[in-house]
Amino acid sequence: MTLQEHIDTPRVAVVTGSDSGIGRATAVRLARDGFDIGVTWHRDRDGADRTADEVRAQGRRAAVRQADLSDLPAAAAVVDALADELGGIDVLVNCAGTGTATPYLDIGLDTLRQVLDVDLAGPFLCGQRAARRMIRQGRGGRIVNITSVHEHQPRVGAAPYCAAKGGLGLLTQVMALELAEHGITVNSVAPGEIATPMTGQTDTDVHDEERPGIPLGRPGDAREVAAVVAFLVGPESSYVTGASWAVDGGMLRMGPQAGSHLADDSWRRI
Repeated sequence: MTLQEHIDTPRVAVVTGSDSGIGRATAVRLARDGFDIGVTWHRDRDGADRTADEVRAQGRRAAVRQADLSDLPAAAAVVDALADELGGIDVLVNCAGTGTATPYLDIGLDTLRQVLDVDLAGPFLCGQRAARRMIRQGRGGRIVNITSVHEHQPRVGAAPYCAAKGGLGLLTQVMALELAEHGITVNSVAPGEIATPMTGQTDTDVHDEERPGIPLGRPGDAREVAAVVAFLVGPESSYVTGASWAVDGGMLRMGPQAGSHLADDSWRRI
């Protein structure tokens, strides 16, 4: 398919967890790039409606559905519901997620299962639904799994989250291998500290925040993550699959534990 043919082809993207944060920024960016958007939400219906309004302001269609990924396998059916309403699916962005801030020795089995369901089993099942439809459609597709720097390195107090994100990173690689013959690429995007409601930074100007332990010296903006997703689902990334794309201001070079805990810039000097 040529670049122009790609631009002219009707396209649909489902973005889970797109009621706020990275999910909303991704939905709006993809709408700007010509996608109709399937929006999912867990608790924040008003947020999902605001995302849909922003999508429609870009001249694209939006469909909204609730999806609680701790209720599996039923919740994964949202992918088919949105694809039915919008006329297919060309892109899935698995963005919905949850986490913990609890010492390993204090985490109960219910909490472990909830985080693993939302952050790993949910993307697994949503990815299956999307890939099966993409194969039936016969025009390939793109799947992007939003992981974390903790796909690659651990963090104290986040045992279930790290286990899930590490698992999702390796799942991404298996999906990439198995779905390549169908023209479906699968990649992960691994954000560092991003100013979102999940990190308690709603409506934050990231350039006003100081993070001595991050090489770029600040948290990231959700739109900076969305830009990488947009590349991975666009025509210029057609030979990219099975890769993990860190969007972290250099945090992984420091180690995310050090990056978020260093209190000054003394590490920058010999």
